[in-house]
Amino acid sequence: MAKYMIGWSEVDMTPEKRIALAGQFYERISEYVETPLSATAMAISAGDEYVIFCSADLVSVSTKLLGKVRGLISVRKPEIDVDAVIVSATHTHTSFEYADWAEGAGGASLDFFKSFMPEGCRYIDRVATPDDVMTPEEASDLISEKIATACIEAFENMKPASFANEFGRAAVGMCRRVCYDDGSAKMWGDAKTVNFTHLEGGNDNGIELLYTFDEAGKLTGVVANIACPSQVVEQRSYISSDYWGKVKILLREKYGEDVKVLGLCGAAGDQCPRDLIRWVDPETPIDDPNVVRTNVTVRRADPSMYDIKGTWKIGKRIVNEISDVYEEIDRKITEGELVHRKLDISLPLRRVTPAEKDAAEQAIRDFFKENTGDINYMDTAEMHVHAGTLGRYEYQQDHYVRNAEVHIVRIGDIVFATNPYELFLDFGNQIRALSHASQTFIIQLCCGCDGYLPTKEAEEGSHYSAYVSSGTVGHIGGEMLVRKTVDEINKLFE
Repeated sequence: MAKYMIGWSEVDMTPEKRIALAGQFYERISEYVETPLSATAMAISAGDEYVIFCSADLVSVSTKLLGKVRGLISVRKPEIDVDAVIVSATHTHTSFEYADWAEGAGGASLDFFKSFMPEGCRYIDRVATPDDVMTPEEASDLISEKIATACIEAFENMKPASFANEFGRAAVGMCRRVCYDDGSAKMWGDAKTVNFTHLEGGNDNGIELLYTFDEAGKLTGVVANIACPSQVVEQRSYISSDYWGKVKILLREKYGEDVKVLGLCGAAGDQCPRDLIRWVDPETPIDDPNVVRTNVTVRRADPSMYDIKGTWKIGKRIVNEISDVYEEIDRKITEGELVHRKLDISLPLRRVTPAEKDAAEQAIRDFFKENTGDINYMDTAEMHVHAGTLGRYEYQQDHYVRNAEVHIVRIGDIVFATNPYELFLDFGNQIRALSHASQTFIIQLCCGCDGYLPTKEAEEGSHYSAYVSSGTVGHIGGEMLVRKTVDEINKLFE
């Protein structure tokens, strides 16, 4: 058995300029920094095999950004095999909008939308951007540099070490799709109605944990895999690492400033940090029709999970569980095997029918019958769904599949499995249940960002996250991804 070597690095990724914030259907420019952004990397090796996991406070990691990161590493540290560099996003909506952050299949929906605009109608793309706001290209350069630095430093910092993989539970993620008695579903839907029947999916309050130690037995870092995006303050206009920033602050208060935290988002395409049954209004208004409620009953429940209080509440829950489990550790693993498989999986493109294409065209034409003056993105969020449908229809004329970069990493008797989607929880549960590993860490939005991957039930219920334009692959591809991932995992344990 080979001895384990582990190295850590955390690099501050907070911009000096203001930035455009990624996510939502309207422009947000950062007003201040609530908590810093960072890129955290852990390198681990056994014998000649190694991998470098990096988690960045971003909404996603595009293939172009990943290519830039790997290119920088290959120049600065050529002895690193860049295929062993695995980069994922915490999926915060209060971080950079960078060049090419929103990938997909079908071209820019805005271009299709504008092609229907009548003469005299103007689309106000952006507010006047002041000079102190970072451009998307500047943001991409900064992010790639910081992630590459974190990965190289973690690799250079590898020393003899040990780890303990453990399991915990904390209430963080809950299903965000509400179902009604007509068979429809809605992300952020209002449950306080007689037509409400159930939440579409379940939730997973399990936390897959891995603690690392130096040769003297001192805690050096914690890997925490949680099925929930870091999106408590997703509509706000400040820079924030959301609840993961609070986890780092609170954990370091207990165990020292040098302790690193690798936050990994599990299968959570239909998950959020909010309880839609015990609804608690935002402390301050949010200009989002999906959030506005007119019939609110004051509940004894969580603090607002749209505000900073919510990030601290979740941070405390996670750190309390990490601490409780830490006190029960009774063994540390110093040697074993590490096997890494990088896969390029072809999955069927989710396709638009001619009827869906015609309906999307008609919806946009009807919109412009009523809107002939100045319009902006906030006015037209629903239209971008239809424009995305048209983009997919054009794309599918000569594209049949989408390739997904997937990594399977066995470390002793545990395994890490990645995917580039906002993967619905049911698919993650299937992988974990069928895996032969004693513990399965699932990392979504990793090494690419190909949109939501919904279940069949979600597609039938429709709405955002399950529209054909919400992601490149549908439930059939999801089932194929599960089978291929499980097969590759279990081969490593034969």
